[in-house]
Amino acid sequence: EVQLVESGGGLVQAGGSLRLSCAASGVTLDDYAIGWFRQAPGKERERVSIISRRDGSTYYEDSVKGRFTISSDNAKHTVYLQMNGLKPEDTAVYYCNARSYYYMYWGQGTQVTVSS
Repeated sequence: EVQLVESGGGLVQAGGSLRLSCAASGVTLDDYAIGWFRQAPGKERERVSIISRRDGSTYYEDSVKGRFTISSDNAKHTVYLQMNGLKPEDTAVYYCNARSYYYMYWGQGTQVTVSS
């Protein structure tokens, strides 16, 4: 069974850092684009960052550019999101998404809470 498992969320103060991990099992991600999305209560799910496992190209939402860094360890089938300079508005459930031309998978989400 294909699974994406997020980890690394938690409670931090404003200005702190967290590193989220998305580990895949049951599938190789070599041909996928891996995205991090987040959803705050009462709001729609928002795209945060994307990395292509084919060529390593990346995308960042303007609100996180310069603070977040996405990276991939292909041998471990894991994608990371390093989050620095966290702000209260970053508080949300963060979801990992893997997408190919034919398939799409979602993780269960991990909570990130940034206090003032």
